[in-house]
Amino acid sequence: MPAAFVGHGSPMNAIESNRYTDAWKRFGQAVPRPRAILVVSAHWYINATAVTAMPQPRTIHDFYGFPRELFGVEYPAPGLPELAEEISDLVHPTWVGADVDSWGIDHGTWSVLVHAFPDASIPVVQLAINANEPAEYHLQLGAKLAGLRERGVLVVASGNIVHNLRGMDPRLSDSGYDWAQRFDEAAAAQLHDSPGDVATLDAHRDYALAVPTPDHFIPFLYFAGIASASTGSVDTLVSGYTYGSLSMSAYTLGLSA
Repeated sequence: MPAAFVGHGSPMNAIESNRYTDAWKRFGQAVPRPRAILVVSAHWYINATAVTAMPQPRTIHDFYGFPRELFGVEYPAPGLPELAEEISDLVHPTWVGADVDSWGIDHGTWSVLVHAFPDASIPVVQLAINANEPAEYHLQLGAKLAGLRERGVLVVASGNIVHNLRGMDPRLSDSGYDWAQRFDEAAAAQLHDSPGDVATLDAHRDYALAVPTPDHFIPFLYFAGIASASTGSVDTLVSGYTYGSLSMSAYTLGLSA
């Protein structure tokens, strides 16, 4: 089963059609139907490592100031509670909690899945990003999660390699600042050459601008960890920038095999 990292960008992508949403749609059509989808979303960033374990996760509209139409989007995919125990066993001795009522499916997940798997019939489980842990923890946990691919689980990491909200310029709807492009290109090179070493990107001269907060970058670490522990090639699904300071780059692992 393939894996993917998706730069999800604005929640508006859920109700728009553009080259990024078209790429997500093509990805969903190309992937063998998975038993379940595990998503590491930038928007579940808490002080613990946990997975959703409810039979019917709610659609979370975790944003404000967007059109009413966006708040009406629902993604009624079922959950898969037994996958929580399966993940816990797979990554032992790392502790993973089971969340039965606090979270659900946030927009980092459903804004992508409404295009990739629009019928919402595949069970969806989310993994929380533990804000207390360093980059190496997330890389190593990603490597452990690679085993899910052999069990029919599609792992999707959803964030943005470059995510600087303060730097956004609405006039730059389809382009990136020089520093954003430099860092995004360095991340791509590291991912292809040595995915297990992507944490060293924190030494890049543009890291502070590209990653002012770690939440959107950490999903990339999970994908890199999976790639470091897997066979199969990493390929670019789509690349580009929006508002100057957001990278929309997306990668797949093992899709072309």
